[in-house]
Amino acid sequence: MLKSYFKKNTIEAGCDEAGRGCLAGPVYAASVILPPDYKNKILNDSKQISEKNREILRIEIEKEAIAFGVGIVDNVEIDEINILNASFLAMHRAVDQLKTTPELLLIDGNRFNPYPNINHECIIKGDAKFLSIAAASILAKTYRDDFMFAAHKKHPEYTWNKNKGYPTKVHREAIRKIGTTDIHRMTFRLLPEELNAK
Repeated sequence: MLKSYFKKNTIEAGCDEAGRGCLAGPVYAASVILPPDYKNKILNDSKQISEKNREILRIEIEKEAIAFGVGIVDNVEIDEINILNASFLAMHRAVDQLKTTPELLLIDGNRFNPYPNINHECIIKGDAKFLSIAAASILAKTYRDDFMFAAHKKHPEYTWNKNKGYPTKVHREAIRKIGTTDIHRMTFRLLPEELNAK
């Protein structure tokens, strides 16, 4: 069972992102404030949960959360500011959406650009330790998957319905044959041989 809080009697918002390692599409982040007594036996890091259960959890999290927000940074902005800064910016945008102001942000990972006037704690593998971060990981992942499913309908050759923009063999083969789309991240190494070309 994941922990309910980092610091007792504190309004905490868990924050996590999805899509950092992708070659295409935006990076999404979510921020979630759960009730202090919230319990859920299946809620965990989104990577440990089936697609079907992620969808079920998303509905429940949105219903039960005190507040939640989702932030997006698209591929153009990612190319401008780099993926690490884009991940932090997406989290900031998610916190901006919260209707309740948290007193502490629980960040999945080991680094973060401080959010104005709110303290934060970076927690490595936090999405497998704290309920609020796990909830944020579910929202970030499912919202991003929705985007990639829609993008797949426009560009089925890249099989984004399966790989969600990650660098699979099929995805890279499509880039090699067809080229890139308007949602590919042009600063990323889209094909392995680009390493040797530099």
